[in-house]
Amino acid sequence: MTTETPGCCAEFGRAAELSRRRFLGGMAAAGATAVTTSLFGQAVRQASFGATPGGNVLVVISFRGGIDGLGMVVPHADPGYYAARPRIAVPKASLMAKDAMFGLHPALAPLQWMWDAGQMAAVQAVGMDQPNRSHFAAMELIEDAAPGSTLRQGWVNRMVGLGGTGAATDAVHLGNATPPTLVEGPASTVATRELDDVKLIGSDDGWAARRRGHLETMWGDGTSPMARAARSALSTVSTLGAVAARPYVPAAPYPTSWPGTDLSNALKDTAKLIKADIGTEVVSVDYGSWDMHDGYGTLQWGDMQSMAGAFAQSVSAFMNDLGPLRSRVTLVTISEFGRRVQENGNQGLDHGWGNMMLLMGGGVRGGYHGTWPGLGSTNLLEGDLKVTTDYRQVLGEVVHKRFPDKDVSKVFPGIVYNPINVLT
Repeated sequence: MTTETPGCCAEFGRAAELSRRRFLGGMAAAGATAVTTSLFGQAVRQASFGATPGGNVLVVISFRGGIDGLGMVVPHADPGYYAARPRIAVPKASLMAKDAMFGLHPALAPLQWMWDAGQMAAVQAVGMDQPNRSHFAAMELIEDAAPGSTLRQGWVNRMVGLGGTGAATDAVHLGNATPPTLVEGPASTVATRELDDVKLIGSDDGWAARRRGHLETMWGDGTSPMARAARSALSTVSTLGAVAARPYVPAAPYPTSWPGTDLSNALKDTAKLIKADIGTEVVSVDYGSWDMHDGYGTLQWGDMQSMAGAFAQSVSAFMNDLGPLRSRVTLVTISEFGRRVQENGNQGLDHGWGNMMLLMGGGVRGGYHGTWPGLGSTNLLEGDLKVTTDYRQVLGEVVHKRFPDKDVSKVFPGIVYNPINVLT
């Protein structure tokens, strides 16, 4: 059943609040297992530590709310696309980076240089093996990435838990940060609203040394989960506080206007973190909402063109800012589900199934990838684009080729690794 009830996407707003409440309520049971997030308005950054300086870095951008993959990577040669979207389809003549079947939304033009350099790829018809059109449930499932498991642990947490120094905090909660499923689990991660906020509470006006001394005296010899977390927090404050204190002048200008501000602030902080070379292995950024049941728009107006443009401008600035370090950094996008093929009566799109993923940076084999199922009526599943590539295969290929010391079968339990050669 795919019919959505009025106000269904109040669920999307509730999802974050429910996650926050469950996290706070579960802290006692979690013991030494805790994860935190970093909020930039609508953008969220989490940094996981424990790798070796000078190694590769994975940047994961989650398109919250369910992005319209058919609007970002447009199947212009499939007549079903234009038949299903008489008012909101992207004209073929306006598309960027066209080949015989696909083209990119023209708002992605700031990334043309990445495409031309062969450092940007798109994979169509990706997603989970079964449709799930609930924001909350789909976010949980796609970020757990372990179908059938009842253990609440994200694939990024499993990844960073495989080796490394374990230098991250076991648990630190700064500002109003809340962990998504992506990073939850037993491996330590750290988070902050922004790097400048990494400091001990109550350490202003010259009290930092005394505050630290008191905490070290209180927790220095303890063996409890709280004591371990406190020591880890103090260590992380020292490390990230030093990074934050360094003056930073980006090598490229970042967007300073809505709706790109939150994402650009997060990515600028991420670039600073990567350049500090403290062993950061994974950086996750949330950017949304893409839940466009109405207001989707055209190339002249609407949420899709403005959000896609802000994404492209921010990522282009980030990649330029990295400079030569770009060869160490691979960026990949995920989203909980795609949108319906058919536009709705509000010139928007309801929850769907199949989606797309974008990859950029180090190791990426540019161009279009994946198996196209077609948009004819007999090719769809309940009106949705079918999934022909398990999204975990794309992520698994990134993990395997960019982090060869990681066992893909442990990051994605149950997967039979079958790469699609989107990376070299």
